Amino acid sequence: MTAPKPGGPVRGSTTGRPLMAALDLFGRRWSLRVLWELREGPLGFRALQQRCGNMSSSVLRQRLGELVESRIVAQLPDTTYELTGLGREAYEALRPLGRWSQRWAEELGTAAEPEA
Repeated sequence: MTAPKPGGPVRGSTTGRPLMAALDLFGRRWSLRVLWELREGPLGFRALQQRCGNMSSSVLRQRLGELVESRIVAQLPDTTYELTGLGREAYEALRPLGRWSQRWAEELGTAAEPEA
């Protein structure tokens, strides 16, 4: 499994600029959900799978592998997963986008309960 990395071709960019690599990584199905679910602390595979609406185990394994390879998530010796320093920074960087999206939904009249 190969996670997108800055410096090489990624989806939407042949140059692999860091932002494009990050957008490719976080644009993959379930990646942001995994980041969201790990925001409060470590979780085991099954607990994480349940919190992600029982996504398939093969997709979760693939996403976790990519996020571990990208150093966004770490697997601890007890086999739980947690955000790394980079992962926590990514979560914090995405919080303003979450607030903006809530305002956007309100503007469109489709607002739901805020998550972040």
